[in-house]
Amino acid sequence: MQRTTKRSNKKVAAMKKPRTTMQASPRLRDAITRTDLASFNRKVFQTLAPSATYQDNWHIHAIAHHLELVRQQKIRRLIVTVPPRSMKSLLCSISFPAWLLGHDPSKRVIGVSYSSELAINLSNDTRKIIGTSWYRELFRDTKLSRDKNSEAEYQTTRMGFRIATSIEGTLTGRGGDIIIIDDPMKPIDALSDIKRERVHNAFVNTILSRLDHKLTGAIIIVMQRLHEDDLVGRLLRDQPEEWSVLNLPAIAEHEEKIEIGNGRYHVRRVGDLLHAEREPRSILDSYRAQMGSDVFAAQYQQSPVPREGAMIKRTWPRRYRVPPTLDASATVIQSWDTAAKGGSRSNYSVCTTWLYDNKRYYLLDVYREQVGWPTLKRQAIAMAKLHNAKVILVEDAGTGDALAKEMQNQGLPVIAVKPELDKQTRMSIQSAKFESGQIFLPNEASWLADFESELFSFPSGRYDDQIDSVSQALAYEMPTYEWTDEAVAGFERLVGGLLFDPIRSCPMVW
Repeated sequence: MQRTTKRSNKKVAAMKKPRTTMQASPRLRDAITRTDLASFNRKVFQTLAPSATYQDNWHIHAIAHHLELVRQQKIRRLIVTVPPRSMKSLLCSISFPAWLLGHDPSKRVIGVSYSSELAINLSNDTRKIIGTSWYRELFRDTKLSRDKNSEAEYQTTRMGFRIATSIEGTLTGRGGDIIIIDDPMKPIDALSDIKRERVHNAFVNTILSRLDHKLTGAIIIVMQRLHEDDLVGRLLRDQPEEWSVLNLPAIAEHEEKIEIGNGRYHVRRVGDLLHAEREPRSILDSYRAQMGSDVFAAQYQQSPVPREGAMIKRTWPRRYRVPPTLDASATVIQSWDTAAKGGSRSNYSVCTTWLYDNKRYYLLDVYREQVGWPTLKRQAIAMAKLHNAKVILVEDAGTGDALAKEMQNQGLPVIAVKPELDKQTRMSIQSAKFESGQIFLPNEASWLADFESELFSFPSGRYDDQIDSVSQALAYEMPTYEWTDEAVAGFERLVGGLLFDPIRSCPMVW
């Protein structure tokens, strides 16, 4: 459920519709439009696209709130990352500059985009708004000067202005109070190391120096993520403490409270959509299928995956269309990494199912859910029977200890595994199996996109539950011997019958 909460936490109610001005008196409506950026943005939209329907949503209010904090000089460095077509440019590059100049006609605003054409188009729309009768009624002190009124730059009668330029355009001798960088590079250019470096150099060597007042001037960057080393990626890696970040993925990957103004917060649960009425899950799934999981992870989830892979390179896993037949030489291994606690607010519980045959590992299935203990136990037993698992590895931590005991009581071949070393080291050791071509992934599966996103982004990705399951499965050493019934009986007599059957309960390793 998507919620909005009061700061006092005395009242939690489902968010319906943000404040509307439609039923207010003309005087009250004007007052709200003048003082509330989200309401002003609605009016701008209706002016520029009179035949379209404005679809209000909490994320618009969240962005507007953060922009207002910039105007109030409470934020000096702001990053907004949001999926395409989420009204970011209308709000940040058209409405906000007009609103700034309305409140202070002496403000100096510089708008920057990847091309001069885009920057000028956005600037022209701002100028259209300033020229409307309703804007002049709201902000009577803001008038455009006849002395300077071109596409690339226009000036107010109070010496404020809005300049439009490209990321590598010239700003020699010019400075501003607020610099708005909207989409500093095209998606296709993000694949080029040289072009990414040029954007970063332009920001460091030119744009940073264009602020008139170093202590009060502000920079806003609004964009969709394109690459782990794009401008936002570089800035958050090199100077994370300097930036306030409003990150808005299309599908929430963790729970968070997002301030939307006037003491209100929007609570996002895991799996909540950014704007379900406009882009439901079916639409997002079609986007992912069309553009691929990597592009979707960057542009829609704001979580770029290294194109070549991080620790595990994208070219290393081999592919299969149909897995080998399960015969006497093959073994089905399941590997469980369970969450510390159940429920929608916990981490994921993951089980990967592998067919091991002649030193090759075929990934057959992935289970990944946020579930409580009863469901976890039920699913683990069901999956073991579904795949006829011969070895079930359960990490001996959190709920894993209880799960291992429960499954052993059901007569299932469970081994409780106590992890050694940290998870990055454990996966690094197993990476050799990927590089040597021993790992096979299916050509297609419903769970494959999420699995690959986590696999190829590790250790920099948001999640690593599937990674823990994988490294645990690959670390298991298959027995190199065969036991006869006589040998089993002799072994049991040797140890006094204290051990369970090493073959019927689980394969043992010497």
